[in-house]
Amino acid sequence: MALPADARHRWELDEGGTVEIADLGDALLIVPAGRGGLRNLLRDSIDDAGGYAKLAAEVAADEPDLA
Repeated sequence: MALPADARHRWELDEGGTVEIADLGDALLIVPAGRGGLRNLLRDSIDDAGGYAKLAAEVAADEPDLA
């Protein structure tokens, strides 16, 4: 898979490297491997946003069919 040059430089993948990919249905989430892992990145982002319960409540308020 080819990544844009600016992403390769920023992630220090100029010489190649591994990435983790999450298929989100309509998009792919690509992160450099070995930097805490995709699961940890997502967990930290959820925690930074106030936790899963808060995010789920916000989604339920905005989209009752998803509750």
